[in-house]
Amino acid sequence: MTRLLAVFFLLACVKYACLGQQAVRVAWDETSGIGKREIRHFSERDSALMLTDSLTRLFHRGGFLEGRFNERIQGDTLTLHWDSGRLFRWEKIDLGNVPPNIVAQLGTPNLSYPAPYRWMEEGLKLSENNGYPFAELKIDSLEIRDSFLSGKITYVAGPYITWDSLEIAGESKTKATYLQLISGLAPGSPFSQEELENATMTLRKSPYFTLVGSPYLSFQTQQAKPIFTLQDRRVNVFDGVVGLLPNENEPGKMLVTGEVDLRLYHLGGKGRDFLIQWQRLNIQSQSLEIHAREAFIFRSPLDFNVGFSLLKQDSTFVNRTFELAFGYRISDEGYLDFFTRRQAGDLISPEGLEHSETLPTAIDYRWNQYGMGLDWDMLDSPITPRRGMLFQGQFSLGNKKILENTGLPEEAYEDLDESSPQYQVWFSAEKHLYLKPGWGMWIRGVGGFLENENLFLNEFFRLGGLKSIRGFNEKSFFAKSYGYLNLEQRLFFDQNSYLVLFTDMGVLENPYSDKKNDRPFSFGTGINLDTDGGLFSFVFALGKSNTQSMSFAYSRIHFGYLARF
Repeated sequence: MTRLLAVFFLLACVKYACLGQQAVRVAWDETSGIGKREIRHFSERDSALMLTDSLTRLFHRGGFLEGRFNERIQGDTLTLHWDSGRLFRWEKIDLGNVPPNIVAQLGTPNLSYPAPYRWMEEGLKLSENNGYPFAELKIDSLEIRDSFLSGKITYVAGPYITWDSLEIAGESKTKATYLQLISGLAPGSPFSQEELENATMTLRKSPYFTLVGSPYLSFQTQQAKPIFTLQDRRVNVFDGVVGLLPNENEPGKMLVTGEVDLRLYHLGGKGRDFLIQWQRLNIQSQSLEIHAREAFIFRSPLDFNVGFSLLKQDSTFVNRTFELAFGYRISDEGYLDFFTRRQAGDLISPEGLEHSETLPTAIDYRWNQYGMGLDWDMLDSPITPRRGMLFQGQFSLGNKKILENTGLPEEAYEDLDESSPQYQVWFSAEKHLYLKPGWGMWIRGVGGFLENENLFLNEFFRLGGLKSIRGFNEKSFFAKSYGYLNLEQRLFFDQNSYLVLFTDMGVLENPYSDKKNDRPFSFGTGINLDTDGGLFSFVFALGKSNTQSMSFAYSRIHFGYLARF
């Protein structure tokens, strides 16, 4: 007898040992009635059970409340087969004390099994977005008759909650007033979970600070106080760039050009910005740009911008532009602005033109224009994006007046319409791609055109250089209309550091040049190196155009250090 028990015990152990190594499959029939059979194979029982648990919950939510998986062993295979049972449906659902405004927006639920539950989820969202974050919806008085259900939905509103003034945690200079305005969470308005989520997304896109973690909510005396933990970004910039260019006046020698770029952001923690940029393009040419911005003027949703720019082109002409603009955030991605701009150009010296019967390529003019611009930002980061798109565009229209220069003969102005409408269009679209870890691409297309009966050289767009078409002198191209494409391959070896290979291609129209159309092309390489104190950049480029041959003698080298603080 003892030997017989030992044999049975040994066989049982062998059976369960084999069962632990046997194949396991999960099978179920499609519940739509077509009869299609789905089968999944597993080598481990635990993995199969995880799938059956998920499927059971899924089928139960679909109305197969009695369904379960049955085990069946065939040879060395364990099959877990789904037995669906009856499909339950709702015969009647009473909305009970559900508020009329919820019923008006959602209607009544249909009688398929999961519909009332989805309806209640939507009702809870409506409640928590209208001041009732603790509202409850549940099915009461449930009755079952055969495979039909009936019940009543009851509603418990809970306390009515309004927004309290928000609070800032962490080390940030941001003022609570500014954060209140940009978040859109107005004190005294009904609590809304959707508003809180939108505010969180907006703050995460801020170029001034980063939002640490998720906001914390403090509920007290029927008010909700959102608490945001912020950490300021190092976005203030001092950029000094030195360029080594061939000296066209003294062949064989190099010309040192320069640029100073000072950008101060979020001054006083109020979204107030100030920018000043100076460039020396060559020995006699210089440019200056000054811009200032004030956010939420008088606590309104409008931003106010003012700008001034000056361009002195050797001894030929000087241009000045003064601009006033109002901006408005139409969404987290979109920004719309309306502006007025006065653009003035003057000849520096008409010497040698006193007896000319035709006008020179540059003239004295005044152009008052009005326009609008749109920015649509879908980048994943405001500082160092790796994915997403950015679109910017401007359109302006106004009346241009040509002024007679006393140094030029009056005959030169005959048959010239000295007052005429003029318009201008400019746009830029860029795309960031992050293809693999450490490898990304940047693509940008920029274009613009001017339209008027009488256009002169000192009104044209200025292109060329590090920020447009590389491989050429800064702002060396004059264009009535243009378009160019920047293509970059970026090899990242740090969060903000990368090697780059690039090519730039453009099409320009200048009716005052010997060849009206030019197709500049350039390529090169460079590096952006992020350090503790700022960003070091180095770019080497070769370019070819109608006025420049492809030669190492005309190569461009730009290097600089952009200090953030």
